[in-house]
Amino acid sequence: MKLISWNVNGIRACVRKGFLDYFNEMDADIFCIQETKLQEGQIELDLENYYQYWNYATKKGYSGTAVFTKRKPLSVMYGVGMETEEAEGRILTLEFEEFYLVNVYTPNSQRDLARLDFRLAWEERISAHLQTLDAIKPVIYCGDLNVAHMEIDLKNPKPNKGNSGFTEEEREKMTLLLQSGFVDTFRYFYPEKEGTYTWWSYMNKVRERNIGWRIDYFIVSDRLKDSLKDAHIHSHVMGSDHCPVVLEIDLM
Repeated sequence: MKLISWNVNGIRACVRKGFLDYFNEMDADIFCIQETKLQEGQIELDLENYYQYWNYATKKGYSGTAVFTKRKPLSVMYGVGMETEEAEGRILTLEFEEFYLVNVYTPNSQRDLARLDFRLAWEERISAHLQTLDAIKPVIYCGDLNVAHMEIDLKNPKPNKGNSGFTEEEREKMTLLLQSGFVDTFRYFYPEKEGTYTWWSYMNKVRERNIGWRIDYFIVSDRLKDSLKDAHIHSHVMGSDHCPVVLEIDLM
């Protein structure tokens, strides 16, 4: 079973840059996207054999998530009941027979950390949501989580300490989540691998020089470890300031 997650930074722009070529080539069982940046009716994707589920932000051209799946889910949840989260279209939870899938676009703390308190409250709610689901059946949690967990997960950790996405508070929330019974799948397979990033600034030649951050993840319930087959970062794929991340897992 192949799952893909990609912050497309505007699906309409990404489609113009080759999104469908990559989508069709990969033939994933489940394909999750974040930061769709549109409202209902603003795009029609002809994705043969896929069910489509969209969570749109109220604000135009902002946030948003979607899941495209070959298997019809048993149920779909939009948000976790917190009004602000649902207004920003940041969460989609799909229930399948064997597992829950949670696709998330985590809010950024902002450059001046003006939204750090909101972000930390979000982390509390998401963690509670994941653990509630995990008590029922295993969870696959993916998306742009807007945090580089360890120093190995960004090119320049020292000058970025305390910056949005690399504050002690955000990193600690990730640590606590993993300690509560979850696995960062990429680090499970490649614990020491350096220079593997999923986001690069649009500043001049930053991506060419691979000055990036790993902030996009597949995280799974600990008891799914034996089902994991591999995890990949497709840094060669353009079309967004993020690249796709891939999980291969045997759940069928």
